[in-house]
Amino acid sequence: MQYNDNYRHKGLRKKLVEDLRAKGIQDDAILDAIGSIPRHFFLDQAFDDWAYKDVAFPIEAGQTISQPYTVAIQTWLLQIKKGDKVLEVGTGSGYQACVLSMLQAKVYTIERQEKLFRKTSDFLPEIGFNNIRTLFGDGYKGAPRFAPFDKILITAGAPEIPVDLIQQLRTGGIMVIPFGAGETQEMIRIIKTGENQLKKEKHGYFRFVPLLKGTNGE
Repeated sequence: MQYNDNYRHKGLRKKLVEDLRAKGIQDDAILDAIGSIPRHFFLDQAFDDWAYKDVAFPIEAGQTISQPYTVAIQTWLLQIKKGDKVLEVGTGSGYQACVLSMLQAKVYTIERQEKLFRKTSDFLPEIGFNNIRTLFGDGYKGAPRFAPFDKILITAGAPEIPVDLIQQLRTGGIMVIPFGAGETQEMIRIIKTGENQLKKEKHGYFRFVPLLKGTNGE
């Protein structure tokens, strides 16, 4: 498939970055990543005009591509360093994984919807992201085969903090999770300060699709 990234798209991305900066996002590396990744590739071509608005947008399997501001906030809370091994729970379109990859993280991303997993696994290499490891499985159980992780990012609303994921986070590592069972969730940053010690910080309210257990095959 041919992907077209023209001057109009680049101009819209520049405007999106300016909007995010005006909303308080100041991390230049994150803004550069968002300014570099063609977000319209992640949506159906019919919705090109929506790609660079600061809104979430529906994709397949009842999922969404997160609002760019939310992507930026979650990424900033993770405090990504070059070479960090990161587990993302909820691959979705793959956009968030690409932002993490642009920050030179080693990205593992897990998706429970098999159709979405297959589509995104094929799509990411097509647009040049060959170094993102996509996994099909239950996000609540994480990816113990590849643990421990320096950072873990959950991109769906979790009514509970998955114990398996805490165990897969290295001591000193960071987890960012939208916590809550209602229509809105509180963004929580968890720092694993010891083997059985956690420090929790609250960072405002957001809206996510729910984090579900198990897998959903085709």
